[in-house]
Amino acid sequence: MIRGIRGAITVEQNNEKEILDSTEILLREMIAANQIEAEHVVQVLISVTEDINATFPAKALREINGWDYVPVMCMKEISVPNSLAKCIRVMITVNSSEDQEKIKHVYLKNASTLRPDLSLTNKK
Repeated sequence: MIRGIRGAITVEQNNEKEILDSTEILLREMIAANQIEAEHVVQVLISVTEDINATFPAKALREINGWDYVPVMCMKEISVPNSLAKCIRVMITVNSSEDQEKIKHVYLKNASTLRPDLSLTNKK
């Protein structure tokens, strides 16, 4: 079975260090919460809002040991008026036998407002 694991985090500044550090924090939290092994990952998609362009957040995945060969791609999020600013969203597509409702989605910093119903802190 293929499952999608969602996550998002915001940054305060559009600079390379903060973007990479925040993306790595998010990815590590998603990986740990769902006990993901790189060899079971189909792909990782990362989107950013239009106000983030200082670096490719996908570079953060390469800092995680064993994730060198996982396909990853960055893209721009749709620019919707009044949407959450400076937001990095991640979708990890993984082969998993886990039931859909047991997947742990991770929303950090201001991104916790995006899907409070799916946020890790609201899971039972």
